[in-house]
Amino acid sequence: MDAHCNCKIKLLRQAFRIMMTPAQSGFSMPPEWAPQTATWLSWPVDDPRHWGGSKQDLIWKKFAEIAAAISRYQIIRINAPFASHPAIAAACNHSKTNLSNLELFDHPNNDVWCRDHGPIFIKHRKSGEIALTDWEFNAWGGKFAPWDLDNQIPSKIAASLNLPVYKGGMILEGGAIEINGQGQLLTTEAVLLNPNRNKTLSREKTEQMLRDTLGVTEILWLNKGIEGDDTDGHIDDLARFTDATTILACHEPDTSSPNHPVLSDSLHRLDNFLTPSGKSYEIVPIRLPQACEIPGWRLPVLPASYVNFLILNHAVLVPTFRQSKNDDQALGLIRELFPDREIIPIDSLDLVQEGGTLHCISQQQPA
Repeated sequence: MDAHCNCKIKLLRQAFRIMMTPAQSGFSMPPEWAPQTATWLSWPVDDPRHWGGSKQDLIWKKFAEIAAAISRYQIIRINAPFASHPAIAAACNHSKTNLSNLELFDHPNNDVWCRDHGPIFIKHRKSGEIALTDWEFNAWGGKFAPWDLDNQIPSKIAASLNLPVYKGGMILEGGAIEINGQGQLLTTEAVLLNPNRNKTLSREKTEQMLRDTLGVTEILWLNKGIEGDDTDGHIDDLARFTDATTILACHEPDTSSPNHPVLSDSLHRLDNFLTPSGKSYEIVPIRLPQACEIPGWRLPVLPASYVNFLILNHAVLVPTFRQSKNDDQALGLIRELFPDREIIPIDSLDLVQEGGTLHCISQQQPA
């Protein structure tokens, strides 16, 4: 067969593929505990609005610390303007990052929340081919302009890695969804059905787009999120799959807390969800840390949560909040759920001032 025919066949295959959804093409989103090639971060930019303009040096050091921890297990890939690369490399070197696992990309960004503005990677169930999904991002309902550079990050990553791209077709943040690798997706009504994202989409249409693009079959809905959450209620501060049939879920026994009724409702719903085999999930409650507050800050209560952990190939990074008893209890519980991974605490009290911690700032790229 000559080269001309080969080229025509290739173009026809590409055209046919464009007409099919990722699910129809055999793709689905792997669970976070599946093998990974890399973890992506978007580096902090010099903007006085972030962290009140008073903690930029401290936040750079925190990101370098996190990059160093990740680099012990896998590649760490960073979105940042080219001009900042030497300073980022120096900061990471100072934090003892494994520089052979550090890759910097000239992808300018507005903010750090790569979980939400970065791509959601998908994997072919048979061939293992990796592609990415590119959803729209509007800074959680237009709350924090500008976000134009953040919205370009998925397409820039696709071009840099030469990966196929599927458009999501709606606004979606990665922190709004949880996948168990068995066809089920966990999310919240307060985010995905919020008119500040996709005001013309019904629940049914939203569910269908998630099925088509991420290769899931069933959507499990919680109501809303915890106090102080700028995102309107991301799932990664509420409940996380730790394996296909176990969910680690926040609870608040203090009946005077505004989080008590919210989390009680979440636990009730979780208790009524069934796995694909028709069995109940093992629901493991984990208490929220004590309220974290910064007087005069825009968030009266910070959305601190131990379930905002980050799973790596052989480790789990867990946020802590300088509450020794609560932190130790949370670390012990998560250690029981991930017995084959090293559990690494990361002080995240300064990070959460801007509304998120370890899971929020990262995005995994499957192997």
